[in-house]
Amino acid sequence: VQLQASGGGLVQPGGFLKLSCAASGIIFEINAMGWYRQAPGKQRELVATIASGSKTNYADSVKGRFTISKDNDKNTVYLQMNSLKSEDTAVYYCHAQRAMKYDYWGQGTQVTVSS
Repeated sequence: VQLQASGGGLVQPGGFLKLSCAASGIIFEINAMGWYRQAPGKQRELVATIASGSKTNYADSVKGRFTISKDNDKNTVYLQMNSLKSEDTAVYYCHAQRAMKYDYWGQGTQVTVSS
């Protein structure tokens, strides 16, 4: 499975961004996709996930502001990020799990929230 993430950038506090992650390769056994982030000096943390049955899970810090969705026809997962805060600044990584045991990571995309 290859994951290609895009959509990061610089945005002011209160602004919005939308991240995309396109999956290719052996995708028919993917059971979940999601986004993680890692800020400088911190561990990588879960942001949001979406399972093959469309069940979603969010970190408490982004609930009500971020929305994860997917387009099965395009094998793409999205992360709509609204009301961005400075503490959302991080490198965001796309993640996919295949067959309930194999983990794949995208290359990371920088999100910077600053005035």
